[in-house]
Amino acid sequence: MDVRREDGMLLRSVRLAGAPDPRRPRDVLVERGRVVAVADAGTLAPRAASGAALPVVDAAGAALLPGLVDAHVHLADWAADGRRPDVSAATSPQEAAQMLAAADAGRGRRDDVLVGRGFRDGLWAQAPRAEHLDAALPGRAVVVASQDLHSAWCSTEAARRFRVAERSGAAGPTGLVVEGAAMALLGDAGAVPPEVGDAWTLGATQEAAARGTTAVVDLQRAPVEDWVRRAGVARPSADGAEPGTGPALRVAVGVWREHLEGVLAAGLRSGDRLPGVTDPVAADRVRLGPLKVFVDGSLGTRTAYCSSAYAGATPGAGTHGMLLLPAGELEGLLRRATSAGLTTAVHAIGDVGVRTALDAHEAAGCGGRVEHAQQVLPEDLPRFAALGVTASVQPRHAVDDRDLADLHWAGATSRAFPYAALLAAGADVVLGSDAPVAPLDPWDAVASAVHRTLDDRGAWHPEQHLTLAQALAASCGGRSHVRVGDVADLALLAEDPADLLARGGPGALRSPDVLGTLVGGRWTHRSAKLRR
Repeated sequence: MDVRREDGMLLRSVRLAGAPDPRRPRDVLVERGRVVAVADAGTLAPRAASGAALPVVDAAGAALLPGLVDAHVHLADWAADGRRPDVSAATSPQEAAQMLAAADAGRGRRDDVLVGRGFRDGLWAQAPRAEHLDAALPGRAVVVASQDLHSAWCSTEAARRFRVAERSGAAGPTGLVVEGAAMALLGDAGAVPPEVGDAWTLGATQEAAARGTTAVVDLQRAPVEDWVRRAGVARPSADGAEPGTGPALRVAVGVWREHLEGVLAAGLRSGDRLPGVTDPVAADRVRLGPLKVFVDGSLGTRTAYCSSAYAGATPGAGTHGMLLLPAGELEGLLRRATSAGLTTAVHAIGDVGVRTALDAHEAAGCGGRVEHAQQVLPEDLPRFAALGVTASVQPRHAVDDRDLADLHWAGATSRAFPYAALLAAGADVVLGSDAPVAPLDPWDAVASAVHRTLDDRGAWHPEQHLTLAQALAASCGGRSHVRVGDVADLALLAEDPADLLARGGPGALRSPDVLGTLVGGRWTHRSAKLRR
């Protein structure tokens, strides 16, 4: 039966994960995209306020919880990333180059650009250079993204083709560029026709919906018009979802600095529907998000701006990272954006970078978000709550980068990835992935926050772990459980996450069986188990 938003449905016999009595079977009535009633199982009639009959979905005791939100993604990059050779396991530039050569051996075309992903040179004994790629892939145009997307490694032919030295002045003979120059190079090298990228990106939203994701903040470096176009692209039915146009989840479309003037000229405010989107469901899902700006770089590229020098760094410029945007300039941007009705997302990773971001928010007299906040000085922890600044963090980074942090932030890891300390200081904390830096999977983020480990090693700085309830609330828009009046962005799981944690540990919490996902009362994922 086609379940339309104006009709709704009755979810029969669910258990409300996170509620005071999570094992008590309930009925949940959804109408016009909202939860309109919750009562003991078997007591609600499947009828709309108009008297019309509603379809009944027997959940048979499955766990219902608020839909999960990934607060920081790069959707187009994530969609493309899985189609590129992965060299993240390489322990040297030579090994990475050989992995790329092996992946390239079966490719028919030789005049295109080979784009790889995932090199992590922060733990290599030798820096990557163009000559390593040239030796393994002679004459080939090769561009490789670092795992953190803040540096790009290119062959001599790629540097020539993309005029890297001319455009950035940074690569020279090394073939390595960082920050803005790297991001521009990666964008050029990885460009695909719009119709191809749109199909990949919309497919990625369906994959995310299958993990219980109902919304993302997309901070891709792209004009808003890309999402206006995608919102009109037909999306076929998949995983029991309803067919439609546009994404299978809500997308807050971020704005980079180079696109700010166009957004301001159009009079758009954060939360507005995008002009030109005509399909009513897509128009509701795709809205303007925050302005994205960078204060500093990253840990993996050793450009995050820190009070302590990077271990082993050559004395001189760059030993503490890079300040990409001074506080005064950031203050002006924050004032301009917030006065025009835009929210803001300020990338800051190192402790001085975070302090710079907080100083600018204080001077501008506005709240906003600090993205990543991977290193925070103790005296700056309470400033998040005092200034109304949200900490948008990505817990998978804490476990992926523990060895990098132990090496390059030696002596300063007590203030690294301080999730528990931020919450204890009253900060609003939201979780995300930073996909493709980490998987676009909210359960991966939740498990990483709770367990602070990814392998058989013990938890890294376990004093900073979150409880399951804290991690879920930070992943569910602050909602602890489903309540009457909620927008019907919901996830239905075979088991309560608390039971998974008690029984199975990290692996179980990372891999729940998601039976169904609803966005505004519409199925965006519905497993065969739920359709029987």
